[in-house]
Amino acid sequence: MTGTATAVKDPAKSTASPADAPAPPASGDPAAGPEPEAKGTRRSRKPRSKTRRVLRWSAITLAVLIVGTAGAGYWYYQHLNSNLRKDALDLGAGGLEKPEPNAFGQTPLNILLLGSDGRNSEKNIELGGARQDADRKPLADVQMLLHVSADRSNMSVISIPRDTRVPIPECKDPDDGKVYPQTTAAINTSLQHGGPGCTVATWKELTGIYIDHFMMVDFSGVVDMADAIGGVPVCVDKNVYSHDRKGHGSGLKLTAGTHSVKGVQALQWLRTRYGFEDNTDIGRAKAQHMYMNSMVRELKAGTKLTDPMKLRDLAEAATRALTVDEGLGSVKKLYDLGGDLQRVPTERITMVTMPWQYAAGGEYVVPKPGDAEQTFSLLRNDSALDGKDKKKKPAPDPQPTTAKDKLDVIVQNGTNSTVQGPVSGRANVIYSRLVSLGYTGASMDSRLTTQADTTITFPAKEGRGDALALAKALGLSKDALKESASATRLRLVIGNDWRRGTAFPKPPADTKEADKAPESADALNGEDKKACMKVNPSYTF
Repeated sequence: MTGTATAVKDPAKSTASPADAPAPPASGDPAAGPEPEAKGTRRSRKPRSKTRRVLRWSAITLAVLIVGTAGAGYWYYQHLNSNLRKDALDLGAGGLEKPEPNAFGQTPLNILLLGSDGRNSEKNIELGGARQDADRKPLADVQMLLHVSADRSNMSVISIPRDTRVPIPECKDPDDGKVYPQTTAAINTSLQHGGPGCTVATWKELTGIYIDHFMMVDFSGVVDMADAIGGVPVCVDKNVYSHDRKGHGSGLKLTAGTHSVKGVQALQWLRTRYGFEDNTDIGRAKAQHMYMNSMVRELKAGTKLTDPMKLRDLAEAATRALTVDEGLGSVKKLYDLGGDLQRVPTERITMVTMPWQYAAGGEYVVPKPGDAEQTFSLLRNDSALDGKDKKKKPAPDPQPTTAKDKLDVIVQNGTNSTVQGPVSGRANVIYSRLVSLGYTGASMDSRLTTQADTTITFPAKEGRGDALALAKALGLSKDALKESASATRLRLVIGNDWRRGTAFPKPPADTKEADKAPESADALNGEDKKACMKVNPSYTF
């Protein structure tokens, strides 16, 4: 959706039901020719692409990194501002709140990067083919969450395969007021339920991660940006020709080794499925990650930013390509965002694919139990996926400074879930438990909120001893403690990981504390210059 801006609702002010209220009821390559419409990822039949899927993240990255640097004066910035299209951030009813600032007043930054396959112009139709789909609502066939750590020392990017089956919450289209009921479907269809704000709501429900902004770009934006960028080095381990007798493939043709791709060839690289690894979108995502990493290295090296005219072309292409949420709807805000991203060294950039597995019958993929949640949890807790966060020597645990019966601790129900519904009375149940344990100074916050993990937030530089004692009394680990620069007292939020009982669920005995993404996430480091795509033997020459 584009056009008139729509007011963004503050999640913290969402019209959620009272805390103790009853729970509510619960594409492939443009050159693919006659290939039938995909039904999802199959074990026996690989996912059939709708061919309009191209990684738009390249355009988005450039927009963020350089869009504010053309510097031709106020009038030019106003012109760039007018290029940007804006839409609502979150169309869901969930109450997921922005994380509390850490002890230094810093918060992480999460941006959902989307690529749509819309055919709302002749250029998009020409690039995407399938003119018969011109009136179809676009799909969000590329979806990546960019997480920048609170201290801006590292960045993690997680992709979700477009045909992953997930719960899509109820969403209301801000343009026509149509309400799309809750359903379970491929995550790429969420864009058709009112716009990018519904895709944001879907990600928040799936991952429990607060999302600050989104950026979305279409076919023509990809081409314009690929032309403006210039060459980006990519590598294949064998000769590759992404084409077969049935018309499948992007048309990419490269000899083994490293090549600098741009324009149409860059577009072909980004959309290639037939020819890489097992001919599925999983391999294509890896190729997209390689391109993105290489592009960022080129930009950080300054090789693309020396010609003022080329820089201006990049700024024009980036702003014309983007649809963003209203909170990010100006060049100044994009420029400030770019400053945050530029602080991250390339060796601390990690790109992964959500751990997945085939659903029963092999028709589609679903999040892999354990591994997917481990990856989401690391991001929720602002832990780098590369496992290279500096490990501080643990200080001795401080003793509590306040008697239990005098401790001012607020208990809040955080079990709100658009899909599962809130658990009525959770704050009262745990409050009663605390009183029975001697915490008679506790009180309740009646507002319902949404939180994946149960947490105890305490004031910076004080209160840790009291928070530790409280956690121990409830059977919570130290990981539940969150020091906050803005907190004035202890706050216990009962998350969706504790929806029943008075004893916190114990993890399985063999569960190990994770400090990086699991192997199934197929991580790629931003400084890996030797990465090379494996070519499928059926598509070599």
